[in-house]
Amino acid sequence: MTSSTGSPARTPAMPSISFRPLQSTDFAMLHDWLCRPHVAEWWTPVPTLAEVEADFTPMLAPDSPDRGYIALYGGQPLGFIQSYVVMGSGDGWWEDERDPGARGIDQFLAQADQLNRGLGSAMVRAFTNQLFADPAVTRIQTDPSPRNARAIRSYVKAGFRALGEVVTPDGPALLMVRERGA
Repeated sequence: MTSSTGSPARTPAMPSISFRPLQSTDFAMLHDWLCRPHVAEWWTPVPTLAEVEADFTPMLAPDSPDRGYIALYGGQPLGFIQSYVVMGSGDGWWEDERDPGARGIDQFLAQADQLNRGLGSAMVRAFTNQLFADPAVTRIQTDPSPRNARAIRSYVKAGFRALGEVVTPDGPALLMVRERGA
């Protein structure tokens, strides 16, 4: 593509996606996001602010195997993303997992008008690349609802492949994995 002067046209650079650790001061914002229809459809049940505080406070502990982050796009809040150690995650989740290097992720975009623009897959790819910077991380998995076609497309674009449907404590899910180097 060329400009009217005949020189190559420049496309504006996409702002970078970065991540900062979740803080207790984020809980009200996180609660607001979790109540939005496009998030609540898949992240259920919709919690109260007190439930957000109770559920997410453990992630703030330095020795927690679960970590929450606010994703930033051009320095502005884009959404939420969390990682966890799959093995030993408890409460009926991934009881057969024996790989201590496996990590799980869950996330969402905060604004409905940010959907279908490639931001979700860019966020997931940037985050998984960051996780893979740790040589102890062997693979990353996620488990969207088999009905959540938008999330599944986003994960595929971010380098994940579907392994098949599984039954989780939250119901049916499509187990998807990204291997190191994918």
